[in-house]
Amino acid sequence: MGESFFRQVYEIVARIPEGKVVTYGQLAICLGSPRAARTVGWAMKSAPADVNLPCHRVVNRLGNMSPDHVFGGADVQRSRLEREGVTFDTEGRVDLDKHLWDIGPESVSQIVA
Repeated sequence: MGESFFRQVYEIVARIPEGKVVTYGQLAICLGSPRAARTVGWAMKSAPADVNLPCHRVVNRLGNMSPDHVFGGADVQRSRLEREGVTFDTEGRVDLDKHLWDIGPESVSQIVA
């Protein structure tokens, strides 16, 4: 996995609709590498700033936010998601039943073609 995998991650993340989220594992599965959730995380950490990806729409498998330092402070990611209409449970996790983007294999093949 290398540059082309990262590029494919970015292509999918760029298309996450406002008000929706995806998980690191979901992205890995979509790209045919179900055990590569950490690699997706590395891709997100390495995302070029000039590409302006909606990185705040990527969460962990439980709907938890990234560590505070990732977005420059506590609650920055959550605030961005709330502005897009994303709701949270009492534990502070994204309500994945409402907001998980259902991206199918056919959509992925069109995006990363």
